Amino acid sequence: MRDDFEPRPPTGKPFDAVGFGLNAVDHLITVPHYPAFNTKVQLREYVVRPGGQVATAMVALARLGCRTRYIGKVGDDEFGRLQLRSLAEAGVEHSQVKVVPGATSQLAFILIDEPSGERTIIWGRDPRLIMRPEELEREAITSGRVLHLDGHDVAAAIQAARWAREAGIPVVIDLDNFYPGVEELLPLVDYLITSAEFPKRFLGIAEPEEALRALKRRYQNPFVAITLGDQGAIAYCHGVFIHSPAFRVPCRDTTGAGDAFRGGFIYGLLNGLSVTETLRFANAVAGLNCRGVGARGGLPTLAEVQELLRTQ
Repeated sequence: MRDDFEPRPPTGKPFDAVGFGLNAVDHLITVPHYPAFNTKVQLREYVVRPGGQVATAMVALARLGCRTRYIGKVGDDEFGRLQLRSLAEAGVEHSQVKVVPGATSQLAFILIDEPSGERTIIWGRDPRLIMRPEELEREAITSGRVLHLDGHDVAAAIQAARWAREAGIPVVIDLDNFYPGVEELLPLVDYLITSAEFPKRFLGIAEPEEALRALKRRYQNPFVAITLGDQGAIAYCHGVFIHSPAFRVPCRDTTGAGDAFRGGFIYGLLNGLSVTETLRFANAVAGLNCRGVGARGGLPTLAEVQELLRTQ
């Protein structure tokens, strides 16, 4: 059975990975149990932390020792400044982040069930944060060995993916919602990783293996995968299904686990790991991130990931 990746990332780039997509500031509220309708519950903890799918994946990679760049938009408010400060502190290059005067940075209110660590997200995004294709710079988009997208601003993501493909740069995408126009984007993606819910919303298919076959057949992506929370992940590559179980770690909050998984996946792709090794590595990064509160609360170092891989 083949257990390698194709296409491989090129060499000779200033960054290992470039991410274009969402960032957010999360208001995380931990409660002793998930509240029923028309009830009151006293919160256990309330914190404000930076998050967002692609921004968090770039921070995860930086924590693992990779050179990363993030491209996106923030508002000129307190939360935008928090996001920029967090990227700087993590060592993520962010000169291509545009600050939009008068706009409110993307935010989310996240309810965390204390016993399980599972979360519910309520989010909002100012329309002025939408990135248009003409606002992207080709040189910046193609400055990494891998391009990571979430497809939220579809027209700009299509432009970015086309530039990456022309430059021989693999495109990874994290899809958890259906965005109008995404059908034009998906054929430009090499590594398609969706949430468990995306195939149900997009294809009407709930069974993971059937959904992966359907995505592969329709869009011809070399690699397709679905993340399954505490069940790990399943991938379809070279005509074979690969099931990779989750790791058992103390879980405080599952926020950002999927973003961390994508960061771990890109690390494996960059460093020549096999498909099986990469999925296992990505699951380890995701599991360890659940140790802390927030999308980046428990992001591990490379040494921490290696220790978990060694002991489990």
